[in-house]
Amino acid sequence: MGQYQDTYNEANKDPSAFWLKQAKDVQWTTFPSVGVNTDNSPFNTWFADGEINACYNAVDFHVANGRAEQLAIIYDSPVTDSKRTLTYAQLQDQTARFAGALKAKGVSKGDRVLIYMPMVPDAVVAVLACARLGAVHSVVFGGFAAKELAVRIDDSTPKVIVAASCGVEPSRLVEYKPLLDEAIDIASHKVDATIILQRPQCTASLVEGRDYDWAEVMNSAEPAECVPVASTDPLYILYTSGTTGQPKGVIRDTGGSVVSLKWTMSAIYDAKPGDVYWAASDIGWVVGHSYIIYGPLFHGCTSIMYEGKPVGTPDAGAFWRVIQDYKVKVLFTAPTAFRAIKKEDPNGDLIKDYDLSSFKTLFLAGERCDPDTLIWAQEKLQRPVIDHWWQTETGWAICANCVGLENLPVKAGSPTVPVPGYALDVLDDNGTPVKRGEIGSLVIKLPLPPGTFPNLWNAADRYVSSYFSRFEGYYETGDAGYIDDEGYAYVMARTDDVINVAGHRLSTGAMEEVLASHPDVAECAVLGVADDLKGQLPLGLVILSSGCDRSHDDIAGELVKRVREHIGPVAAFKSVAVVDRLPKTRSGKILRATMRSMADRVAWKMPATIEDPAVLDEIQTALAALGYAGDGN
Repeated sequence: MGQYQDTYNEANKDPSAFWLKQAKDVQWTTFPSVGVNTDNSPFNTWFADGEINACYNAVDFHVANGRAEQLAIIYDSPVTDSKRTLTYAQLQDQTARFAGALKAKGVSKGDRVLIYMPMVPDAVVAVLACARLGAVHSVVFGGFAAKELAVRIDDSTPKVIVAASCGVEPSRLVEYKPLLDEAIDIASHKVDATIILQRPQCTASLVEGRDYDWAEVMNSAEPAECVPVASTDPLYILYTSGTTGQPKGVIRDTGGSVVSLKWTMSAIYDAKPGDVYWAASDIGWVVGHSYIIYGPLFHGCTSIMYEGKPVGTPDAGAFWRVIQDYKVKVLFTAPTAFRAIKKEDPNGDLIKDYDLSSFKTLFLAGERCDPDTLIWAQEKLQRPVIDHWWQTETGWAICANCVGLENLPVKAGSPTVPVPGYALDVLDDNGTPVKRGEIGSLVIKLPLPPGTFPNLWNAADRYVSSYFSRFEGYYETGDAGYIDDEGYAYVMARTDDVINVAGHRLSTGAMEEVLASHPDVAECAVLGVADDLKGQLPLGLVILSSGCDRSHDDIAGELVKRVREHIGPVAAFKSVAVVDRLPKTRSGKILRATMRSMADRVAWKMPATIEDPAVLDEIQTALAALGYAGDGN
């Protein structure tokens, strides 16, 4: 490890000096004189005396410095059969005008604006317009349930809500406006105004005096200039699910976000200004914030907005078509997308139909990437496939193969090594560091680097209790894993997915690796379910590859045998169910905790982010067939 190790040592030896050096690569109204202030840890601040504007860094700077006619956004929507592009100059014009429209509705620095929109360029315009004014945006998934939306309205107390009339899924149209109207009725906080983007697929009815048409306010708006804000001022609030059922509003500060995200574009992803970068995610997730909108635009790249799926729009070659059509250099998506592609096209036949000569690197994140999926992608694509690990709270990667610094050897099952800025440790339940190779709680020594979360919105006590109270001086990631003798990290499961079988701590992730390696298994999940005798027992749920017509009992028997051979009899792995699909969030994370609660017959709540609630009925039937069945939520 050469350049990587040198950079890591520099960043971790003197964080303030390292990040102040990176801060010189972005545009400040007032350049900061201090790096990190740890006087009130864990409420640490970055670049506290600096002033900056995120929209200026994302748009105006590039227009003024030779990129006015370069494409900033490419929108490709197979679900509506439409395409659209915005140059940096066009993005500047639309953003300035929409900022003016928000300003006319009373939005100013520090006010909140809630954005409830699908994957359309206008959503990026709305986000950047908030940043332009110094207002704090909070993006909520378009189509989110009214009750959950109301909770976010009450917590963030927005002055204005920006929404679209509808979202378009492959098999259905989702009207947003009735959901928004219901949420506004439920919420205690009353917004001053809403601005509605009328999509051609559905026209929403507007409430006189409260709802305004996007096109009309844009036509009458006076363009607004960028407003400098303190580096420590919030850029946005992004809600992530909490264990109490009350969502946590993760805050991202402005200066730290600009500095860290721009640095990651080159250091981690090896992207250069002008490159086409595609994060196949949604702006409702942190990946969309960091790497559909801000990161690529801070760096002067062209960002792809894709309103479609990895399969079914129209087939498992959808991603390859987008890469070919727009000469994508870097693709960042979730492992679940590749598991879906692998299930539909196990031999990778569709890859051969497209010219992928522009495509250099595939990055995966969002949940643990099983080695079988990573190896399949490597073999079929003949390109580096890099698993990296990060969280909503961190905003960018904790561990990665930083190919822009040095392309390290890949180890299947590992997101490689800690990114410069993150001091990663593994602790036991008593807070003592464990030996290399032993599983424990993955933690990060404070201070966290810039661009991570300095607090939770209106919940400072919860910020401390949820993340910093268990291990003093550390951020508790909530993930369990280990670090090997070469310094590679392995993220095996969420801490509560490390199961205790007759006193033995075992990783469900390790068992999932074994199941996924079976040639007939396309996707899987292993749950730790309660057992009177052994405390917990593992239970496997598997989806079979397309075209597999073998006996389910035979496959289940082979899987039990495999786990016994690879993990050992101690795992006590005996129960496997074949299912058609697994419950997932809209970002592709498998809802293991919900299924575990169902199997344990304890009360559970319908997850707000679930993609299709009907799948839980199918899972309940499968669990009942194995002798497990919850009574519902």
